[in-house]
Amino acid sequence: MRLGLQLDYSGGFTEAVAELRDLESAGLDTVFVPEAYSFDAVSQLGYLAAVTERVELASCILPIYSRTPALTAMTAAGLDFVSDGRFTLGLGASGPQVVEGWHGVAYDAPLGRTREVVEICRQVWRRERLEHDGPRYTVPLPAGRGTGLGKPLKLINHPVRERIPVLLAAIGPKNVELAAEIADVWQPVFFHPGKAAGVWGEALAAGAAVRDPALGPLQTAVTVTVAIGDDVEELRHRARPSMALYIGGMGARGKNFYNELACRYGYEEAAREVQDLYLAGRKDEAAARLPDELVRAVTIVGPEGHVAERVAAFAEAGVTTLSLSVAGGGREERLRTVETLRRLVP
Repeated sequence: MRLGLQLDYSGGFTEAVAELRDLESAGLDTVFVPEAYSFDAVSQLGYLAAVTERVELASCILPIYSRTPALTAMTAAGLDFVSDGRFTLGLGASGPQVVEGWHGVAYDAPLGRTREVVEICRQVWRRERLEHDGPRYTVPLPAGRGTGLGKPLKLINHPVRERIPVLLAAIGPKNVELAAEIADVWQPVFFHPGKAAGVWGEALAAGAAVRDPALGPLQTAVTVTVAIGDDVEELRHRARPSMALYIGGMGARGKNFYNELACRYGYEEAAREVQDLYLAGRKDEAAARLPDELVRAVTIVGPEGHVAERVAAFAEAGVTTLSLSVAGGGREERLRTVETLRRLVP
């Protein structure tokens, strides 16, 4: 199993990068750089490529709506070049709150747009000519080549790789099916090893049935809150505010995909109450209302022996990369956590 870490630069990007060098030496395999309505991920990934040597770099995630497919392909090829082939293009549909509220773009046709972006990226990386010869999800030109001024073009540069890995973040059944069909890596959230097969197994199987064998086996990268220590309840409690934010507040009623996932896990009543409390501004109460069983299931928290068992459960459920979100603590705790997991992970 590979170890990743989502870059946390809340205390400052420069400090996070300095810490990353130590984490790289400790055995970290991948660093995931988020992009929501913060600093853009691309400039930071380019900087990281220059100051690291071995660790792989991944966007986590670039929304499919905020860049044209061709620009996304160019950006990925450029990041793969400056990192000497260490980049993974992480994409996702995000949600209406970010896409419409922040970018001012209609949140429409997420499945069709995702497929089109991935197809165009792979065309560009193979240096094939792009021809926008009819209506598309992301390039709505009229039939007959738009204005007539367009000309099929191909990427000027020769990419380091014509097959840059593509990660798709997905939790809805149709999105997961698409990821299993076309992605190199699938990234769910709040992964429950005991219930993942029941929630996503059918979608994964449907996508795998039409997957191109040339893509190889689908990899699964899961972001999980980790804390190693004996004060289990206090450590696990640290995961609650973030979970409450997503399940309760990341989207309006009826448009919160994380809340829907909690319902599909079987926590409908609790998910509704968490959302009611969070949207009413009672965030601490919302976090406290999260079912203990759910919090325990989607985190890896406890003494070393228990952590080893939980890691084995994630691996048995098909997880190939753990992207660590180290609960609380500072630089030394994050370094110790990576070193310990590197020793415990098979």
